[in-house]
Amino acid sequence: MAMNAPAARPANPRFSSGPCTKIPGFSLDMLADAPLGRSHRAAVGKAKLKEAIETTREILGVPADYRIGIVPASDTGAVEMALWSLLGARPVTMCAWESFGSGWVTDVVKQLKLDATVKTADYGDIVDFGTVDFNSDVVFTWNGTTSGVRVANGDAIPADREGLTICDATSAAFAMELPWDKLDVTTFSWQKVLGGEGGHGVLILSPRAVERLESYSPAWPLPKIFRMTKGGKLIEGIFVGETINTPSMLCVEDYLVAMNWAKSIGGLKGLVGRAEANAKVVWDFCAEKPWIANLANDPATASTTSVCLKFTDDRIKDGAAFAKAVAKRLEKEGVALDVGAYRDAPAGLRIWCGSTVETADVAALMPWLEFAFEAEIAAQA
Repeated sequence: MAMNAPAARPANPRFSSGPCTKIPGFSLDMLADAPLGRSHRAAVGKAKLKEAIETTREILGVPADYRIGIVPASDTGAVEMALWSLLGARPVTMCAWESFGSGWVTDVVKQLKLDATVKTADYGDIVDFGTVDFNSDVVFTWNGTTSGVRVANGDAIPADREGLTICDATSAAFAMELPWDKLDVTTFSWQKVLGGEGGHGVLILSPRAVERLESYSPAWPLPKIFRMTKGGKLIEGIFVGETINTPSMLCVEDYLVAMNWAKSIGGLKGLVGRAEANAKVVWDFCAEKPWIANLANDPATASTTSVCLKFTDDRIKDGAAFAKAVAKRLEKEGVALDVGAYRDAPAGLRIWCGSTVETADVAALMPWLEFAFEAEIAAQA
């Protein structure tokens, strides 16, 4: 017998993993203080950029001696700046367990042509950090946005490591605790957890990373957009608001608004709590349903932001087609937008549970998942 459509609906159906949903109650009126039509090098522009940097430091608890810069081209731009500027001084270990980590492997091995040690894990699993040589430079993602697995903590990273740790934390920053003493380079984009507008990245450097930049010049040419030193010294202006190229002051204002909201809900502790509560709703639902499961195999490494799900019912004839049909039905019903698995990931769903999502909306979505599942099972019969 066909299942009736649930009565309750999510107030906000936006569960995209990036750009992610805006902060609760967002309106364009909140951006009225943006200095539009002004130079980012004018006093007002530099003040806004510096405020964005220092508020980032305050909320995330970044140490005072770490540099924070706003850079072009989203998280990708920030990661590429780090890879091209820092690698090559010592051996490199690449850790990948999903699409974006695999992309960094391609850049380092095929573009920079470094003889890197590559450690991989299948979707749903994570590289065993106990096998990683941290006397090499180590590149990894903190949270696998396309696989729904994350590093549980930084315990396996030694304090006395000789290499640098370069961490893509784009779907972790602002939703998960990051051990700054274990991270030398950290990157993210504010279009993820805080739902900011796309196009800008954030690059955070430890003193050890700065020392590398000032003591090492790569063998390959560096485009202007990647250069962080001049005459063997760090270009300090990048890390106080003098950006490499022209930023969108509207996007910067949007970031500031999102961070002020974050402070109003308790800062990082509040943000982490919201993401954990959202993910738990999905995890509890999966625990009760035999036909769906978390793609993450180990609960200790299950993501609290990009929660990836797989269908496990034996009646499903074509997993990829079935998952796409479920996602399409949810979108047609207007209850969940952009929840299909990433194109390179195993067939399934990906529900963003980051800090800007309301727990009530995640809870309202769960009956609709079951409704869409049953409807597609019936449709393929």
